[in-house]
Amino acid sequence: MQPASSLFAPNRYSAKRMSKPVNFVCVAPAAKQVSLMGDFNGWNPEAHPMQRQPDGAWLLQVPLHHGHHQYRFLVDAKPVLDPRASGVVRDRNGERASLIAVS
Repeated sequence: MQPASSLFAPNRYSAKRMSKPVNFVCVAPAAKQVSLMGDFNGWNPEAHPMQRQPDGAWLLQVPLHHGHHQYRFLVDAKPVLDPRASGVVRDRNGERASLIAVS
């Protein structure tokens, strides 16, 4: 008989390995361009451009892993915090960033 530990791969179904679609919304009806940058994309302002919605808000869905993630919007090349964020923290450069918890 095999030991129970050999029947299952360790962390095979761990929440840390699974991603969940997360919607980001930025209300900036006068903006010409909005993007999302954060620790999940190396703070790259070109990695996640957002799409303008008919009501003037900007929307993007990003799959994120379980845990806390830091991010901010870039609205017409200016950093903007998310008023709907779970909190505000300092990023690795000491600048303010929005915080989201994914579970």
